[in-house]
Amino acid sequence: MLKELGITYAQYLVLLALWENDNQTVGVLGNVLYLESNTLTPLLKRLEAAGFVTRKRRPEDERNVIVSLTETGKRLEAGAYDIALCAAKALDEGDEEIASLREQIAVLADRLRTSAK
Repeated sequence: MLKELGITYAQYLVLLALWENDNQTVGVLGNVLYLESNTLTPLLKRLEAAGFVTRKRRPEDERNVIVSLTETGKRLEAGAYDIALCAAKALDEGDEEIASLREQIAVLADRLRTSAK
């Protein structure tokens, strides 16, 4: 499904974060996605080249780059809606089980981040 949209899974995750909260700095996106800027920047460059996002330096602090969806990137959300539904269906679990799995994953991720410090 992602191939039909012309994006990779990693790019899809970036777009999901922007569809949820547009106009984020690279730093905030990195925190949300648990990615370092040296991993995130090439993803953003490819998304920008494809016309899905723009990157602009903040005038008041040029160290911060704001990432925003273009109209094309916003329209892509409708086409990507079925991806989450298909993933949930493939799990063959109910809403409660999926919520429980999501919570378990969040706890595990927090533990891993804490132990890595």
